[in-house]
Amino acid sequence: MATTGSQGSAWQDATSTGATGSTMNPGSGNSGGRSGAMAENATATVDKIASGAHQAVDRIASAATSAASQFGVKSEEMLEAKDKLLDSTVEYVRANPMAAIGIALAAGFLLSRIVS
Repeated sequence: MATTGSQGSAWQDATSTGATGSTMNPGSGNSGGRSGAMAENATATVDKIASGAHQAVDRIASAATSAASQFGVKSEEMLEAKDKLLDSTVEYVRANPMAAIGIALAAGFLLSRIVS
């Protein structure tokens, strides 16, 4: 495949000009019909791919919305559980101050042993 004067691209290599100046296309003489059919096939393929990608994005967006709403519900439940735990701890400390101090000292001692 000869190119004249400059380095050609892949497109120029496929349809390079010969010595007579005419274009040499691969295939038989009815290449205009083939290129139109190929363009239609390519357009149809691109449309199929775009449609599939759009459906995938819709499914992902739906799943993300569902996860976000569930996360919102779970975070509210976790905040309620934290408040309940804090309230029960405050009640226990008020009812048993000496036991709470002993538990705090033991926990502090164990944490200091683990950390160092």
